[in-house]
Amino acid sequence: MKRVVWALVGIFTCVAAACADSGDACGVAQHLVHADAAVPRAAAAIKAGALTVAVIGTTSSTLPGANSKPLAYPARLEAVLQKKLPNVTVKVISLAKPRQTAQEMAQGFSKLLRDEKPSLVVWQTGTADAMVGVATEDFQSTLEQAVDYLHAGGADVVLMNMQYSPRTDIMIGLGPYADNMRVVAQQHEVPLFDRLAIMRHWSDTGAFDLYAAGKDNVLAHRVHDCIGRSIASMIIDAAHLRPADLKVGQ
Repeated sequence: MKRVVWALVGIFTCVAAACADSGDACGVAQHLVHADAAVPRAAAAIKAGALTVAVIGTTSSTLPGANSKPLAYPARLEAVLQKKLPNVTVKVISLAKPRQTAQEMAQGFSKLLRDEKPSLVVWQTGTADAMVGVATEDFQSTLEQAVDYLHAGGADVVLMNMQYSPRTDIMIGLGPYADNMRVVAQQHEVPLFDRLAIMRHWSDTGAFDLYAAGKDNVLAHRVHDCIGRSIASMIIDAAHLRPADLKVGQ
């Protein structure tokens, strides 16, 4: 059964169909994109003229194909931040490994801080923990300790929860893990990018038909573009930038 679920997750990661263009679809769920906490370290880096963001996740932060890297959401995040912050050198590093639990990801944070020195870490996690049955209290404890560690190491954190797929929704119990992430975000005052709710809203409203699958990755590219632009919007909101820091009209 787990092999079947992993296969479905992989299919969904690669392909999603849209019944509207990506700009319209993004707007449908924009009310779900908001920063409930600040990112002061990232804000200071922006004001200093150089922002390094590390995206830590699994294969749902990638797209298949040799030429797909510029179309995945980490690259779209970088492109949008560069456009919004024309006077800032923006670098987004994507570190994705398949099927990693939160604990396995956290084991690499020391090296990440030492080698890359990010001012902001976007941490996408939760699905693997749910699929292998990590105890929810252990999952939450890992998140809490890792967020504190990243803060102490000079990096802000944006937590990103799981992707939503109607194909796997009844097979994977994501709810308790998503709840854990929300609690950690609130208690440790970090923004939560609620990808699960955003994508469910896209599906419910028909902005994206997430039941569809096929060989055409153009539609998956639209989903990633929306996610990248939405995360960029959240980061800028959480940084509490002045209008002068942004490029007018972009």
